[in-house]
Amino acid sequence: MSQINRLASGGRIDRSKPLSFTFNGQSYQGYAGDSLAAALLANGVDIIGRSFKYSRPRGIVAAGAEEPNAILQIGARADTQVPNVRATQQALFGGLVASSTNGWPNVNNDLMGILGKVGGKMMPPGFYYKTFMYPQNMWLTYEKYIRKAAGLGRAPTENDPDLYDHMNRHCDVLVVGAGPAGLASALAAARSGARVILADEGEEFGGSLLDTREQLDGMPAGEWVAKVVAELKTFPEVVLLPRSTVNGYHDHNFLTIHERCTDHLGDTAPMGPFARPARQRLHRVRAKRVVLAVGAHERPLVYGNNDVPGNMVAGAVSTYIRRYGVAPGNKLVLATNNDYAYKTALDWLDAGLKVVAIADARSNPRGSWVEEARSRGVRILTGSSVIDVKGSKHVEAARIAAIDPHGFRVTSPGEWLECDLIASSGGYSPVVHLASHLGGKPTWQEDILGFVPGNTLGVQARVCAGAVNGVFRLGDVLADGFEAGAKAASETGFGAVSGELPRTEKRIEEPTLALFQVPHDKPTARAPKQFVDLQNDVTAAGIELAVREGFESVEHVKRYTALGFGTDQGKLGNINGLAIAARCLGVNIPQMGTTMFRPNYTPVSFGAVAGRNAGALFEPKRYTALQAWHVKQGAKFEDVGQWKRPWYFPKAGEDLHAAVARECKAVRDSVGLLDASTLGKIDIQGPDAREFLNRVYTNAWTKLDVGKARYGLMCKEDGMVFDDGVTACLADNHFLMTTTTGGAARVLQWLELYHQTEWPEMKVYFTSVTDHWATLTLSGPNSRKLLSKVTDIDLSPDGFGFMTWQEGKVAGVPARVFRISFTGELSYEVNIQADYAMGVLEAIAEAGQEFNLTPYGTETMHVLRAEKGFIIVGQDTDSTVTPFDLNMGWCVGKTKPFSFIGWRGMNREDTLKAGRKQLVGLKPVNASDVLPEGGQVVFEPNHPKPIPSAGHVTSSYMSSSLGHGIALALIKGGLERMGQKVYAPTRDGRLIEAEIVSSVFYDPKGERQNVV
Repeated sequence: MSQINRLASGGRIDRSKPLSFTFNGQSYQGYAGDSLAAALLANGVDIIGRSFKYSRPRGIVAAGAEEPNAILQIGARADTQVPNVRATQQALFGGLVASSTNGWPNVNNDLMGILGKVGGKMMPPGFYYKTFMYPQNMWLTYEKYIRKAAGLGRAPTENDPDLYDHMNRHCDVLVVGAGPAGLASALAAARSGARVILADEGEEFGGSLLDTREQLDGMPAGEWVAKVVAELKTFPEVVLLPRSTVNGYHDHNFLTIHERCTDHLGDTAPMGPFARPARQRLHRVRAKRVVLAVGAHERPLVYGNNDVPGNMVAGAVSTYIRRYGVAPGNKLVLATNNDYAYKTALDWLDAGLKVVAIADARSNPRGSWVEEARSRGVRILTGSSVIDVKGSKHVEAARIAAIDPHGFRVTSPGEWLECDLIASSGGYSPVVHLASHLGGKPTWQEDILGFVPGNTLGVQARVCAGAVNGVFRLGDVLADGFEAGAKAASETGFGAVSGELPRTEKRIEEPTLALFQVPHDKPTARAPKQFVDLQNDVTAAGIELAVREGFESVEHVKRYTALGFGTDQGKLGNINGLAIAARCLGVNIPQMGTTMFRPNYTPVSFGAVAGRNAGALFEPKRYTALQAWHVKQGAKFEDVGQWKRPWYFPKAGEDLHAAVARECKAVRDSVGLLDASTLGKIDIQGPDAREFLNRVYTNAWTKLDVGKARYGLMCKEDGMVFDDGVTACLADNHFLMTTTTGGAARVLQWLELYHQTEWPEMKVYFTSVTDHWATLTLSGPNSRKLLSKVTDIDLSPDGFGFMTWQEGKVAGVPARVFRISFTGELSYEVNIQADYAMGVLEAIAEAGQEFNLTPYGTETMHVLRAEKGFIIVGQDTDSTVTPFDLNMGWCVGKTKPFSFIGWRGMNREDTLKAGRKQLVGLKPVNASDVLPEGGQVVFEPNHPKPIPSAGHVTSSYMSSSLGHGIALALIKGGLERMGQKVYAPTRDGRLIEAEIVSSVFYDPKGERQNVV
């Protein structure tokens, strides 16, 4: 298809570089420098998509981030799909494939479009809430079809082939926006010597200067832009970021910038000389000062059928003509309430096209641009506006009538004017989104009929400049920007700067008339649809209805009508919508207020949010120093936290159960070897280390001697068990804490949190040493004999008692050996530097052949510890279990001089009441039964349904040592119910009967672990 709307000359495109692309399966052609939206308009594509709610045909309205309709799916392959890309912000590249996000069987002929004809009456605000409440049993059916009809883009189903980056930056001055104010600000700050970052969402710097007809120093504005950018590039402390949207403004001048590094080059980032570069990058910036020079969005007028393709905002028409060499039509009707829109009519005339008429709602406009349009023969209808549009899939005619804006009425029959493009301008809305991210309420400024940034919560070192500040004249914008940049640099310690700003043309400009909804000769509810929020199909009638139904708060109106929802965030429609609601309520706009804007300003891809933190970099696989040995022994592995731990070591023909039974027998009869290196290890030092342990553990640590170790429980403030482990006293002010494998990081974070926020006066220091040490656990009656063959440590019962530790050499390597048991057997934990672990293990394995040394994995460890009633935090506990619920009151120091964390929580009325779930053992009546782990248990299986739950099984195994199944369970009042029967329903409908018993099944007196 030829580019029927492409002008013969003009624009900033490179006509020597044609680019082919595809939209909805049809091939088109554009030029390098085009946006996708410009290329579609050049090819005469009218319908870009269908509206969200009514499936009405929609075309391109704007030229930047404020575009509500042209939200497209980009990507040629399944793995390169990017949903909800604004065609106005997507640079054209060769081979680009785009499609509409809705419309069936196609966007031009959508069967859902019938809703567009009747939707105003049949689908008002609240339609879904009111219609699909009954019957309740149909909710899932309703949801299925509503979800099928709703939504915009389609999430990709394949892995993304691209890379994404995060970058941390610091600067003295961050300038947001590179239009006239932003460029002037950056120039002033850079000349002072400050470190400056200049970020702009456009493909190139310049903003409105790239398509203005105004001149600077008598030359096209683009020449001044090029001159300033060239100068900024000479400063080594200046970072220029085009195609970079500042999406979030957070506390303490922390801002996030989403940079689209290669989106303009292809579906994927092109391969570099060494690797594929990042496609997008998220900059996380700490700025001493921020200059917000983000400009303003032009508001469209709200009139009947203002959503028909061919209705655009006036400034966008100028942008397409002057920047892209595209005229999206032939016969223009312009509707306005301000002087600035007249520039569009003049640009249209310069392109050799016809201006049918200008409808100016003001009664007697006399500005410079107005007079220039008059002098060129343009018909100007004052005191009038477009009130209705004829056309289904494209504008065919506009009805212009005289109006009384203050009386909100039409005062003449009007006339229909044939046209194919309607450009409207209702004034300008400063872009207050970023300034509002910190909670500050925007302030209404009557002279510009718009909100400007208000004060933020707390002190934020920022200054606003240009249109966002309510300054619109080009000369004033440049001066305001330069002053803001100089001020920001000065406040960060840099000297004054000087320099002449370019001369601008002096023009007469008249005030904008307040016109937020064009009246119709029919009541709003009966008039043709007047769309306020084009993306969400919010109409003026819908807002009026919301007010009639009692929604008076601006936030309630927003949520009831969806005004400002979605990717639009109210960029075009918010002010008009608020004004309509205010008129209906009989209040002014400042009293109505505005909605809260939150990050992100425009959508950010999940790839950019994640950065390189994906796959193995997000969830790294951690291996102990003994991984190669485990693999050689044929281990099967399981994930424990991020660690790969040996699960069991099967021999030929063995399944999990057979292997675990053999490993358990080896430990109970002789000696077994467990790699316990994954246990968290935190080195704690300092004069207050002992007291700190006293406060974070439930039991006492004041009198723990050097050379001794102690088991401890750690609780959260609510008294619920958080972690457990053994901590050894290495010296008076030096301890080594062990934690659960999965809890190591959160425990370290917990210790640091309390040290820094609650007890900063304490002199104590924490260092994670988990990876520094490998831990080999030898368990079983022959463990002492085996270890004595490879160590110089005195292992005699008198010289090395239970819960003590000693230093010495194992296999010739310096080691710490702890006599601790998690199996109930005589056990030793050998800690050596990780680098030497493999050699030590091989020496122990060779010496252990005499005793049939058997490696065992985590499954066997679980069986052995469950036989002894030892808990696993996170399996036998949850966020509702206190030490007393676990029958571990012996581990709570009730007479500590300083209340430990959780003491008050576990002594609340609720945590002391009778009938709480308590940890007990369960022994199946049928010895061959194994209770379902995680399953519910009941006291009365014949109780009418629903049967009250008595608790649940936390751990369950077949014990080959005991010859029957065992389980640990949390049972209501379990410690008082010894001997009582409970029943566990299974999936196949059976009931397993079990008896409540002690949680210690094996060696209840502890004679085997304390053997002398």
